[in-house]
Amino acid sequence: MTAEELIQKALEEDLGPGDYTSLATIAKEAEGTAVMMAKEKGVLAGTWIAGKVFKIIDPQTTVNILITDGKHIYPGDKIMVVSGKSRALLSGERTALNYLQRMSGIATFTASVVTKLSGLRTKVLDTRKTTPCNRLFEKMAVKAGGGTNHRFGLYDMIMIKDNHIDFAGGIQPAIQKVKHYLKNNHLDLKIEIETRNFEELEEVLETGGVDRIMLDNFTPGELRKALEMINGKYETEASGGITSETIRAFAETGVDFISMGALTHQIKSLDISLKAVNH
Repeated sequence: MTAEELIQKALEEDLGPGDYTSLATIAKEAEGTAVMMAKEKGVLAGTWIAGKVFKIIDPQTTVNILITDGKHIYPGDKIMVVSGKSRALLSGERTALNYLQRMSGIATFTASVVTKLSGLRTKVLDTRKTTPCNRLFEKMAVKAGGGTNHRFGLYDMIMIKDNHIDFAGGIQPAIQKVKHYLKNNHLDLKIEIETRNFEELEEVLETGGVDRIMLDNFTPGELRKALEMINGKYETEASGGITSETIRAFAETGVDFISMGALTHQIKSLDISLKAVNH
């Protein structure tokens, strides 16, 4: 689904048959202006999405974005000014803020993680641990915070994980079946495979035919040894239990990527408000 379609669904969820409070209290022809303002420090994300909420409700609404995504914001900063029909501003307020607050929370946390890797070449990846039907926006927020998007879904990259390996009967048959499937269906997708220990890593190296190796729940010491074994032949990704406090130790091993589900789940939304400036 497109961003516009997702926003439309979110509005349908909130508005239902109508914003009865605004319809009852605000005259149809009334116009106004409101300002979105930061109430705490963070990294901004979702301005275009928030603005689009108001434009979908009423295309005549004027949206003036004052601070762009990826910028640091501080309490009192004016982020956006919206002007138009007062009913449209009130009806879109909560949905717009929900997007902006959550996306900014994700961008803020992502930026704090990326900062810990200053001077290193390792990139931080998000995962598919996202809110259903909100993945597009949450991955946009990760990018705004300086992170890197992993695959979007189950269709744009092959990732052979532990359960695939176990159900397929092992690493070698899993890789062989993937190669056969891609060839028969004329698909050109990168292949990543998860390894849980050195025995599995050795088997992957013997089998070959992949683009990236995920090293799951390896300690930094084990990760260094694994990277020596791989010797630059494949992209590498560390995953599993890595936190913002421990991520630098993993990155200092020289691994190409570190994936963190925490970038998009259990995130604290940033405090942002929308206030009318004239009635």
